[in-house]
Amino acid sequence: MTSTAQAPGAREAHPEHLGHVIFIAAAAAMGGFLFGYDSAVINGAVEAIRSKYDIGSATLAQVIAIALIGCAVGAATAGRIADRIGRIRCMQIAAVLFTASAVGSALPFALWDLAFWRVIGGFAIGMASVIGPAYIAEVAPAAYRGRLGSFQQAAIVIGIAISQLVNWAILNAAGGDQRGKLLGLEAWQVMLGVMVVPAVLYGLLSFAIPESPRYLIEAGKDARAREVLEEVEGKEIDLDARVEEIRLAMYREEKPSFKDLLGGTFFFKPIVWVGIGLSVFQQFVGINVAFYYSATLWQSVGVDPTDSFLYSFTTSIINIIGTVIAMIFVDRVGRKPLAIIGSVGMVIGLALEAWAFSYDLVDGKLPATQGWVALIAAHVFVLFFALSWGVVVWVFLGEMFPNRIRAAALGVAASAQWIANWAITASFPSLADWSLSGTYIIYTVFAALSIPFVLKFVKETKGKALEEMG
Repeated sequence: MTSTAQAPGAREAHPEHLGHVIFIAAAAAMGGFLFGYDSAVINGAVEAIRSKYDIGSATLAQVIAIALIGCAVGAATAGRIADRIGRIRCMQIAAVLFTASAVGSALPFALWDLAFWRVIGGFAIGMASVIGPAYIAEVAPAAYRGRLGSFQQAAIVIGIAISQLVNWAILNAAGGDQRGKLLGLEAWQVMLGVMVVPAVLYGLLSFAIPESPRYLIEAGKDARAREVLEEVEGKEIDLDARVEEIRLAMYREEKPSFKDLLGGTFFFKPIVWVGIGLSVFQQFVGINVAFYYSATLWQSVGVDPTDSFLYSFTTSIINIIGTVIAMIFVDRVGRKPLAIIGSVGMVIGLALEAWAFSYDLVDGKLPATQGWVALIAAHVFVLFFALSWGVVVWVFLGEMFPNRIRAAALGVAASAQWIANWAITASFPSLADWSLSGTYIIYTVFAALSIPFVLKFVKETKGKALEEMG
């Protein structure tokens, strides 16, 4: 997109009712909350699903990972849907799909039926992962865009944490048994069904926030766009000039195509491969094992089921703390230093886990020393991931590509991330059956390889204009 002159007062605009603007961003970020909640809630049902349907690790992995197929499709189609019917309608569709997925997953009549509803939920996750950040960026005044944009990532990690806390509470209410009876259902069904509450709330909030001014202008609704701009940017700006500024920027935008990404020695342009590499490394360190399978992991080394859910919750709290640290330092320290610091910390945490899990179980449990090392190392790993790669990769992907190919290249990199996520999620149960220690050695190797990758191929984007990229 070609840069344009700012309308008078636009860059400095400070809305009179900042609280209302924060409410709008927070309401949109509820999609991120559901993204995190739905992604992690399955953690509480893994062993119960294995038991109820009497399935092996490979089949179980596919049921858990199949939601990621829906994620990829939802992310790929959300932009076009939003351009056709608007951002708000897109949020409402996602809310309906989240609600349907929660009900269907809680009341499956067969394993394939559960898998189907997992895919539907995944489609909603994919939509939410695209629409939330795009809407916030289009609605937020420039003076607050960075801080309001961070709401999405904060909502995701809070959603993960709340899902673990709710799972723990439900498990306690069911006497510590994932298949214990509660409200006429098995506990794991209640865990999956509770997501109806935030899903309905998301849908209701979507009726309380305005449509994106950018979409309204594109749809020829200039009068309504002016009202929204006044609502979020204040009365001091020149509304007519702002509308024309947005219209001119849209007119000058070039729609990137897939062929624009091609070139270089290996099919894609080198910068696109760097984006793909960042996405793949982010997943291949095994971070989602900590959120999809952590309860199962702790139970496999002898931890009581109720305690395993508590540990999953504390890991999620560490994830939130790390994310806040990243939000504070990403613009101060820079993207590359944070990524390298995170990689070093992850190597240490993962290597210690691999060491601890290499010991034989005694009476179904790890020896005391190794058990404590494994628990502490797991939290160290999540902390260093959250304060670095969890946030930095998305910042890099939003900044590193040249204007002409940014949208298309980001789409390819995001798709690579979903595929890598699927590969790790689908392979973990079988790998863990083979060797839990060996599995963590593999993750450690990828964390170590990420260091030279960042040093050699990734350029710092801190303090650079988007027009300087590429």
